[in-house]
Amino acid sequence: MGGLTAFVLPILLLFSLSARAEIAPGDLTLTVTPERNGNADPFAREMVLLRIHGVYRQPILLEEVIQPSLANFSWTQLGRDLWTKTKMPDGQNAIAFDRVVAIFPHHPGDFTIEPFLHRLTVNDGGTRKVVDVPSPPVQLGVANWTKPVGGPDAKEPWWLPAREVTITDSWSPDPETVKIGESTRRIVTLEAHGMVAEGLPPRPVMRTRGILTFAGPVTRETIITPTGPIARATYQWDVRPAIAEVIPLDAIAIPWFDTVSRTLREAEIPARQIGGGLPDRDEDAKPPAPVSPFAVAASALAAFGLGLALLGFGSPTRARPRLDRATRRALAAAASAGDAAAFRSRLAPALREKPDLAQAWRASPEIAAGLDALDATLYGRGPATGLDLADLARRLARPVPGATRPATDHGRLASLDGRT
Repeated sequence: MGGLTAFVLPILLLFSLSARAEIAPGDLTLTVTPERNGNADPFAREMVLLRIHGVYRQPILLEEVIQPSLANFSWTQLGRDLWTKTKMPDGQNAIAFDRVVAIFPHHPGDFTIEPFLHRLTVNDGGTRKVVDVPSPPVQLGVANWTKPVGGPDAKEPWWLPAREVTITDSWSPDPETVKIGESTRRIVTLEAHGMVAEGLPPRPVMRTRGILTFAGPVTRETIITPTGPIARATYQWDVRPAIAEVIPLDAIAIPWFDTVSRTLREAEIPARQIGGGLPDRDEDAKPPAPVSPFAVAASALAAFGLGLALLGFGSPTRARPRLDRATRRALAAAASAGDAAAFRSRLAPALREKPDLAQAWRASPEIAAGLDALDATLYGRGPATGLDLADLARRLARPVPGATRPATDHGRLASLDGRT
């Protein structure tokens, strides 16, 4: 993750700057500024961004950044260097250089980040001249963890400092449809903003009575963005029921440290159930029993009578959509436990699969207000007040008037159903 980076800049390719007779103090400056999360000293293995900024009045012909060893840190450069046009305090044109490096301290202590050196070949009054521009040294303190649980040195739980953690859970086929002798594949994707992939936890243990699990490979990748790396790990299991019963699979908590709010939080792989979701498919596959002529005549007569009734009373009311029983029970359990994260995780699949419910909930001021309060509690979008999980669970469990399938909507429920 390192090395010297050299770029050859054609003369005046970036900007047209007039050559000066000599280099004056302040013509070439380089600074390094650490960006601390929450304006607090970081903990071990927590990301700190170093913003390297140079302002050069002289035309640059060649340049090379010489980086210090960073012996107490791991590091990675975020994207390419950026060269732009800027103004000096006296209004004259200049060239601005920007580079962002993410560093991760290995352990607590008070550290000095030695100067970065920008070696420039400049046009000094028509003469090529090599000038070294150093940055001032930077002092960076790395704090000790003082809370009774967690922290960088604890064996349990896994230390996961990040700006944001998201979990995606998918099954194929749906676990509620699986019987003895059949398998379903579960894929869980964990993403953490402000980390590299090596810092993500190992595959969680998924074990319960009545199932056989076969762990698949774990894949890890680091995605570089201008605001920091995003670490992604994908865990995989093949799951097979061993008993002819409905098997509850408990949620799996993933503790993590929120580097923005400076608090411990939990993400969750949601609870599911194996089996018990659909009627017996062997029964569904049986051929229909033969119907006697008398039954056909009776059915025709009944249909004729129903038609007459419809002329007088209108069409029958359509069945009103509602959440399935398993989801209603899961929401009620999460509400009783006061677990807003579990409540949101169990509600999200229903929103993806039942857009008619989402449309009806948006039209209800009480439900929409409850979902806004849930969103504010989990993500800090606005004041987190007025959240009553028990009341929200009761309202969501009720049937709603039938609705046509809505068009794609990116409104207030987008964050709950996983859309952005």
